Amino acid sequence: MDANVIKQLKITACKVRIGIIEGVYNAKSGHPGGSLSAADILTYLYFYRMNIDPNNPAMQDRDRLVLSKGHIAPVLYSVLAHRGFFPVESLKTLRKCDSFLQGHPSMKLTPGVDMSTGSLGQGLSVAAGMALGAKLSGKNFKTYAILGDGEIQEGQIWEAAMFASAKGLDSLTAVVDNNNLQIDGTLTEVNSPYPIPEKFEAFGWNVVEIDAHDFEEIHAAFENAAACSGKPTAIIAKSVKGKGVSFMENNYKWHGAAPNTEQYETAMNELKAALAELEA
Repeated sequence: MDANVIKQLKITACKVRIGIIEGVYNAKSGHPGGSLSAADILTYLYFYRMNIDPNNPAMQDRDRLVLSKGHIAPVLYSVLAHRGFFPVESLKTLRKCDSFLQGHPSMKLTPGVDMSTGSLGQGLSVAAGMALGAKLSGKNFKTYAILGDGEIQEGQIWEAAMFASAKGLDSLTAVVDNNNLQIDGTLTEVNSPYPIPEKFEAFGWNVVEIDAHDFEEIHAAFENAAACSGKPTAIIAKSVKGKGVSFMENNYKWHGAAPNTEQYETAMNELKAALAELEA
């Protein structure tokens, strides 16, 4: 991947992180930790990989994304806003009663959202259905599902994994945001799903492990998925919860908490400084 492209993706991802903090601060609620850890993956998909059109969100042959871990809606909204689906200023309306940016994504309210999500464990089944629909109708669009590593403790995830493999859904790629933290602590403390790569391999998937914050590795993984024939791909993305905000990083308490004014200012100063350095 070209160095200039990587630089631009890093700049965009930083802006996306600023949008996440802006949203949860103004909402006084939300899920910043997992949103920040998934920011680079979603930035890559929406600004480099996916066939989408902000001027035609319902384009029939568009690529689809299912945010199975729907509580990290702030990152999806920030990416969609910066991609041009709606004004960036709208991010400040997150979770307001009259806003189209609700706590979990709604395909009825928000341009660019392909599936209403929030109940954990269900998104991979829906994504598999989309991929099967593409296969049966001869369509070439790709389907991407973003899963939480805590979410894969849900049994339905593995039913969907078995189904996707059995049907040879090679247009389906699942990304596990593996930040090793969930609402109550580490995965191993709560209910360990490890080893994650070996589990997906046992279910017949093509598996790639990457650093979720390295755009070269991200790009190589999705290129691998695109080249794989006959089976779906699982990308196990090792990430840092709260990535980009020092006091949120690797702290499970920021799974579902909004910053106060002092914390907001600290976070924004850090991110704006990082952005200025990238743009220099």
